[in-house]
Amino acid sequence: MKTYLLDTFQYNHQTNLQLLSKMQALPDPEESVRLFSHLINSQYKWMARLKQDPAVREMSWWDPVYPISDLAKEWQKSLTLWTDYLATQTEESLSTEVSFVGFDGTTWAATPADIALQLNYHSIHHRAQIQTILRQQGIEPDFVDYIGTRYRKIG
Repeated sequence: MKTYLLDTFQYNHQTNLQLLSKMQALPDPEESVRLFSHLINSQYKWMARLKQDPAVREMSWWDPVYPISDLAKEWQKSLTLWTDYLATQTEESLSTEVSFVGFDGTTWAATPADIALQLNYHSIHHRAQIQTILRQQGIEPDFVDYIGTRYRKIG
């Protein structure tokens, strides 16, 4: 599972950077920047929950909205938190529930592996929304399907 999670974060990293390069050309990037910022904030907030940081209650899923020029840097910072964290974990620790304060102020539990999966699947969801925004604004998105990173032509 650890290898799978790290590979999935890497896939999302590569495809999100491709997406970000396309976003630079958008006539109206506001909504795509908001969604991309949300992905970053989600990675920060979930890590704060894992570490039981008391400041997590003040953290927003949606704010701040970063300037488009800062998205790559902030994405890398939020990603590094997760890849560094995963590198230090065992398979057992990734499958052992941790508790955190949820949206309603009560205590919840989930495994770090499930939280990491959520972040990666959530990234795919919002990347698709941003791809739609690109199309709506006349920009052809890149092919970023997972299989495109794995298959190879042999004939």
